[in-house]
Amino acid sequence: MDKKEKMYQRMQDNASEQDIPKIGAKLFAMNRGEVAKIWDQVMALWNFIQDPEAPWAGKAIAIGALLYLISPIDAIPDLIPIIGLLDDVAIIAFAIGKLATDLKKYLSGDK
Repeated sequence: MDKKEKMYQRMQDNASEQDIPKIGAKLFAMNRGEVAKIWDQVMALWNFIQDPEAPWAGKAIAIGALLYLISPIDAIPDLIPIIGLLDDVAIIAFAIGKLATDLKKYLSGDK
């Protein structure tokens, strides 16, 4: 298991339904810089975790990725211009890749 896989396993193990309001309180402030370029994917993850019918295993990955996005403490601090949000974009992209099948209806707006 590589480093990203281990990180996602930790995210999945630590995710909870109580994280969703925390994400909602800070998520929309993240629509800037490099993250703005993938905002439709971020919104797909957001809509996915709010769906009561979405599978928990997938929700846990999405919650972990969105928590990483909103966290002021991550591998590259978000305050560093340009590159500060690149690690967040990488985490979101990895989550989107892992959840591609589950997220189709959220990406297409068919929810």
